[in-house]
Amino acid sequence: MPHDPESPSPFHAGEQEMQRRAGKRGMAETLGRRMIRPFMPEEHREFFAQLPFLAAGAVDDDGWPWANLLSGAPGFAVSPDPEHLQVSLNGTAGDPVQAAIREGAPLGLLGIELHSRRRNRLNGRVVSASRDGFTLRVDQSFGNCPQYIQERDLTPANDAAPARPQAFTTLPPEHSTRIAQADTFFVASHIPAAANPDREGVDVSHRGGRPGFVRVAGKTLTIPDFRGNNHFNTLGNFLLNPRAGLAFPNFETGSLLLLTGTVELLEEDHPDVTAFERAQRGWRFTLHKGLWLEAALPWRTGPGRFAAQTLRTGTWAETQVSSGTPAE
Repeated sequence: MPHDPESPSPFHAGEQEMQRRAGKRGMAETLGRRMIRPFMPEEHREFFAQLPFLAAGAVDDDGWPWANLLSGAPGFAVSPDPEHLQVSLNGTAGDPVQAAIREGAPLGLLGIELHSRRRNRLNGRVVSASRDGFTLRVDQSFGNCPQYIQERDLTPANDAAPARPQAFTTLPPEHSTRIAQADTFFVASHIPAAANPDREGVDVSHRGGRPGFVRVAGKTLTIPDFRGNNHFNTLGNFLLNPRAGLAFPNFETGSLLLLTGTVELLEEDHPDVTAFERAQRGWRFTLHKGLWLEAALPWRTGPGRFAAQTLRTGTWAETQVSSGTPAE
């Protein structure tokens, strides 16, 4: 059941502006009206029910977005009908995403199956919530391509015993190293009602690259943006509300590094964009607050198998070598 051609665009003003800047506005609108639905098709409903985790994005009481992974045995997320998804919660202490899940709250979810590199997005609003779980009403449901997802096989962890979260406002050296070595993270972004009264919402997206694709300098991360589906959900949100929540999972130890902060967009002619292999634009993130959750995930996996698209992208170390700049 596609969107009615007379209905409002599935994209808000920020997404539309980013599409114009990229020269993709008409194509994105045509595909978006075909792909983005106010309900889940049957294959998406079945897909969510078989997953061991969902990436989630939410906003705290001070307006800061956070991203995290909600985990459970397959079946912890089920769809009773095409307009709703029910998710069980494990009550992880100190998780800012779970703390923000309450009736009426906007929420972004991303179902991602690492061994098949398949993913589907679901953005909506919480219609009921308790300590044990919540029900989300669908606003937008659509599939994403498998680009830049590292293929991984998950196995349950018998030693999962999450420690109490550790908060920080500057990046300790060990966390800077973890980020610089990461090949995957998730990013949450938010459109508040003040910026777009008719389209308030939260989105969460996957970002992947070769280890070294995120540059760390003090409290600032610089991140290239590669070719995607031309929806510009994340960057369009940043254009209207330059804040982000990042979640860096360590798939081998089960630990999570959560960050929230401000964002600066880098256009396609910025030197950091033009120097980075396959980058089309980029963004800088400056830390406001972070949390370290050790052994928080109930599964483990080894190093990922890179997608072909990922192997064709660069790293900041290669950028520095090609420009003659000494590595930091």
